Formats: sequence, structure tokens, C-alpha cells
Amino acid sequence: MVQGITAPPGWTMLWSRPVGWVLDHLVYRTRVVGRTNVPASGPVIFAANHISFLDGPVMFGCSPRPMHILVKKEMFSGFLGRVLRASGQIPVDRAGDRAALQCGKQLLESGRCVGILPEGTRGSGNAGSISNGVAWLALNSGAMVVPVAVLGTRTGDEHKDTIPRPRRRLYVSFGPPMKVIREPGEPGRVSMDRAAAEIRQALADHVQAEVQRSGHLLPRDPEILASPDGHGPETASWDDDTDTRSQYEAAGTPAAHR
Repeated sequence: MVQGITAPPGWTMLWSRPVGWVLDHLVYRTRVVGRTNVPASGPVIFAANHISFLDGPVMFGCSPRPMHILVKKEMFSGFLGRVLRASGQIPVDRAGDRAALQCGKQLLESGRCVGILPEGTRGSGNAGSISNGVAWLALNSGAMVVPVAVLGTRTGDEHKDTIPRPRRRLYVSFGPPMKVIREPGEPGRVSMDRAAAEIRQALADHVQAEVQRSGHLLPRDPEILASPDGHGPETASWDDDTDTRSQYEAAGTPAAHR
């Protein structure tokens, strides 16, 4: 147990991974690429972009190795909460949760895998910003970080709460693994900020490369859609999201790709 959070036992994967496979390949039609990029042994952090409720479950079902995913604590209530705990997932307070990170570190130090959606909340999924939690885990566990692009779980103008209809084509790509280290004499905070920047860039680059490769577009930023004029608040305009904007300019209207 780590500060009130019990590290989930390995047996939780025995039933939950087959369920994940069913979700990916029977409920939805998921194309998976890059499995060989995932190290066959040793601790691994899977860091994925975040556009939909389904991102974590879809990544979980596609992974060649079992993982324990950090899931916002609000999901751990009622029947769903029991399912999440029984499947080995870890509750995390997105406002800051050392206990969840310590639990993840313990799992990694035992050679297991942890999944995290470092953007923290559902958005356009372009990894424009991430939290430092993934960097803390990577630096303090020595684990390899595998960027994961999850596409198709939300598209076009769909609301961020949308659950895609069964049989939709989804796409998951595991990128090349990377490792972040502390530089000699570097202050801890500087190391963490640098590591987070390196991970964010690797994830953002991987997502954009897979968008081009797969033809699956990222959804439009919901904050942009929320404004009456379609341009969003002053802090969120198409000019501030050139990666997503360029996809639509190059590929046509979102409706054509649903």
C-alpha cells in the first residue's frame, strides 16, 4: 500500500485484458500499429493523447502488454468504480496526487506498465500541453516512455462527452520508446520541466505523424466550438491551434470524415 492506495495485483489483468480486446475488435474496428515499439520487458509508461472517454480503455485493449491506467478519481463510484478497481486501474486526483504517482512508481519498479493521459482532460488531442506527472514517473522510475496516438474515438464537431457508435473505425499507434534522465547537477524542478517538454514534444510529433499516416483527423477544440462566432475566446482561436486547423484545411469538412 502506498499512502492509502493499494497497488493493484497482477491477476486483475486476467479478465480485463480480454474485455479490452472485445471492445477494440468486436465492438469497434480498431487498427493497431507499432506494437513492436513496445519493450517486451521492464517498466513502461504509455503516454497517450486524450480526446474521448474511450481513449484509456481502447489503449488498454490494444497494448501488447498489460497496464494499469491512472484514471480520474471521479470515475471511481458506483458500478463503474468497482469495475475500474477490479480491472487494476488507479484513481488519481487531477489537482495533484502524490499517492497515485507513488503507486504508479511502485508498479513500474516491479517491472510492470502504467498508462497515463498526460493532457489531463479531453480536448483536441494534439498534446499542446501536458502535466508534469508523467515526467515525474519517468524520472523517478527509470521507465521507458512510449507515446501513443489514439484516433477516431471522437471526430469533427462531436461533443467531448460523445461515445462513438459501435463498429466505428478507430486507430491506435504505439510510437518509438524514449527515456528521460536527470542531467548531472541539474535542479530537480528544471529536470522535471525539461523531461515534460521532451515527452510532450514526442507525443505531439507522434500524434501529428499518425494523423497524416492514418487519415483520422483530430476533433476540433470544444472551447472553440462553444463560442457563438465559432472563434472561441481570445485565448483559444484557430490561430492558436494551427496543427488542428491545418488538418481541416487540407482534408475538407469534418463531416466528410465521420
